[in-house]
Parts: sequence; structure tokens; C-alpha cells
Amino acid sequence: MSGGDSGASAPTVTRTVTVTKVVTSTAPAPTARTSAPASVSTLPKATVAHAQELLAKLPVKGRAPKTGYDRKEFGVRWSDDVTVQLGHNGCDTRNDILRRDLTDRTLKPNTHGCVVLTGVLVDPYTRTRITFQRGVGTSNAIQIDHVVALSDAWQKGAQQLTPERRQDLANDPRNLLAVSGSANAQKRDGDAATWLPKNKSYRCTYVAKQVAVKADYHLWVTKAEKEAMARVLSNCS
Repeated sequence: MSGGDSGASAPTVTRTVTVTKVVTSTAPAPTARTSAPASVSTLPKATVAHAQELLAKLPVKGRAPKTGYDRKEFGVRWSDDVTVQLGHNGCDTRNDILRRDLTDRTLKPNTHGCVVLTGVLVDPYTRTRITFQRGVGTSNAIQIDHVVALSDAWQKGAQQLTPERRQDLANDPRNLLAVSGSANAQKRDGDAATWLPKNKSYRCTYVAKQVAVKADYHLWVTKAEKEAMARVLSNCS
């Protein structure tokens, strides 16, 4: 899926491994899902105003053909060889985001604190509390979503970026979120005109992130996409 990653490439870990606790609390069973508190429903006025200012400056064009798109055009999956935040820190990007977004984490020993074995996520897209356990058949419960989907980016200017810049885009923490695997599957490569998080209280943050990423990587928006973004931002404060 061009909107995120299933995590199928994560290493399989046996249940008998000794883990390093990051916190003292015990992670719940990996299938447990309960309602979580709502995210903050508004953004600071200055943040909203900045997003609106950036949106006004984004070029408006039609969606280019998807011809030539391949995930490989955005470099090695979850590469640490990037110039964005957390690049060259010795950990792959997927685990960087899991460590950032999950709580109650446990880490695999002898991986320099990189590999997340278990943890808990309050999914920003659905407000669902999801527990994570690394392994075949369980890692997919939480996936890493590209807020601006790579396929969408490809059709809106990323073809003109250098390979290095595309690899930065695919691994930029500002464009990545740990989310529910089912929500990621529903989003696919949708833009703001075709998909928004079910959790309405997160939509302001979500759209502001998309605008910032598109502005920084010199991508464009479609007319319908810009209108959808403007509507969301107009209700953020």
C-alpha cells in the first residue's frame, strides 16, 4: 500500500527472548482494543493560520498519471540513510516511529534500543487503543502510515524530486504516523478530498501535517483537495 506500510519486513522474534523494559507497566494482550480518549480537537490559532498560509501558496494542478510509480522509487524501505530528523541514528525508520508513538514499550535486547517488541498505541485515526506485539500475524495490527501517501506524492510532483529527496520524503517523521492497520488499509493512497480520519478531532492536525509536507517537498494539490483542506482548517479554531 502506498499510504503506509504493513510492517511485514519486521524481524520475527520468539516469545522466549528476554526483553528490556522501558517502563514498569505490563503491556496488555496484543488483541485488546478499547475506546481511548479523544485527541485535542483544536490547534493553536498560529498553527492553523500558518497551515492556511502554506495552503494558499500550494500550486493547484490536476493529478498526473501514475505511470512509473513504484515503492522502490522512494528508496530502500525504512532507510536510516536520510537527511531528515532521526536519520543516521542507527535505527530503521519504522522502529523510530514505533518508539515515538507507542507507550509502555519493551525493546529487543542487543539492538541499541532500536527494535520495539511490544507497546500500546492510541490510534490518532480512530481513537482506538491498540496493543502491539512484534511477530508474524501480530505486527500488522499497527502500521506506519505516510500522511501524504507516496503514490499521491508521485502524482503531484515527487517524480521531479531527486532520488535522495524522495527517500527523505518516505522516511520523514513529519510524514509518518503509527496507526491502526485497518485504518491504513482504508486510506490507501487517498488525499484529503477522498479520505479523512474517522476521528474528527484529529482532522485539523492531519490536514496541517499534509499541507506542511506538501509545501516542504514542493508538491501540488488538486482543486478538490485544496477545497477539502480549506474546509477542515476553517473549523480548527
